[in-house]
Amino acid sequence: MKNAVLFILFICLFSCAPELSTLNEGEWRGTIDAQDGEKIPFLFEVNLDGNIVMRNASERILVDEITVYGDSIKIQMPVYEGYFLGRFSAGPTGGSKKGNVITGDFIKSSLGRVVPFTMSYGENQARFEYIKKVPLEGDVTGRWETVFSPDKDGDRYDAIGIFEQEGSKVKGTFRTTTGDYRFLEGSRNGNTLRLSTFDGAHAFLFTATVKGDSLEGVFYSGDHWREPFRAKRNSTYELPDANDLTFLKDDYDGISFTFPDATGKTVSLADERFKDKVVIVQILGGWCPNCLEETKFLVDYLKEYPNDNLEIVGLAFEYAPTQEKAFASIQRLKDRLEVPYPILLAQYGTEDKKLANEKLPMLNHVLSYPTSIYIDKKATVRRIHTGFNGKATGEKFVEFQKDFKTFLNELMAE
Repeated sequence: MKNAVLFILFICLFSCAPELSTLNEGEWRGTIDAQDGEKIPFLFEVNLDGNIVMRNASERILVDEITVYGDSIKIQMPVYEGYFLGRFSAGPTGGSKKGNVITGDFIKSSLGRVVPFTMSYGENQARFEYIKKVPLEGDVTGRWETVFSPDKDGDRYDAIGIFEQEGSKVKGTFRTTTGDYRFLEGSRNGNTLRLSTFDGAHAFLFTATVKGDSLEGVFYSGDHWREPFRAKRNSTYELPDANDLTFLKDDYDGISFTFPDATGKTVSLADERFKDKVVIVQILGGWCPNCLEETKFLVDYLKEYPNDNLEIVGLAFEYAPTQEKAFASIQRLKDRLEVPYPILLAQYGTEDKKLANEKLPMLNHVLSYPTSIYIDKKATVRRIHTGFNGKATGEKFVEFQKDFKTFLNELMAE
């Protein structure tokens, strides 16, 4: 209900207020509310043409769907359905037509999530602001064996923290068996470590106390999720091989599916276009940042190495409540990333992995979005890769790139 009221209010303002076109050019800092009174900070810049560039460590995300009317603003995230809906709540600064503070809500309509945010304009703002600066002890640079929800058997899962510290500044990520937690950036203040990211879909905050070679902390995702984690320094720790986690059940000898495309036409792996070709079946969701990064990687690969003997097909599992909205989400992904291969709608209304597994019963489980199934020219499943460790993982991503190209070349040559 709140979501609908906010949208109607924006439309009213949009239709009757004098048109203004851009935000204050320069640096901005935003925060999104989390549990326990925490705020998840993020930084962005407004460039000369009025677009926004979100900054997370080395990651840059262009946001170019911005509507400003009077004292109201809507900022639509690229690809994802989430958007900021707010008002300027401070007066003009330095002759600018805009105020220097925006307050409102970050909205994900399909999930019914409405989370308060604040954005403020000003140069040289820190991601994390400390009232009192405390001297540093030690350095968190390195590899950390990590357990999330360590005291809950059903929710417990393993990860690797990968951090680089320079002075008080820290960047890095957490790798899990299902992917990474994106480009994290933050700082140390004494024995307190704080890292955050906002990628247009998820707002993450990690807070931890550093005790020598151990970390004890809490992970927040928006205002709807929190869980504890523990970590210890371990330079040799590794997660299970991503190629061993998902596999065909013993009573199946291959993959099969039939799902519709946006025109209503059903597409099957048995179709002529896939025969005698190497096929990558990508299990994904248009709401999933790791899926987005994997899709970019696949699109770039096809541009660099076009091959008529390779087909890629996406199977989308969308939480959009209707088929129409689910296809709109898929189309938005295809348009923004210029995806040349078909993405079919496998499920809508929920991204529940157990239900997804019912659509692909030949798999032992659908553990992660994304999951990629590699099929050779004889329609034999040769590899199933769970998750995607992207550019934030550094060496792991470089290793994946090399292995992907080598393995695909082997399949092509057969």
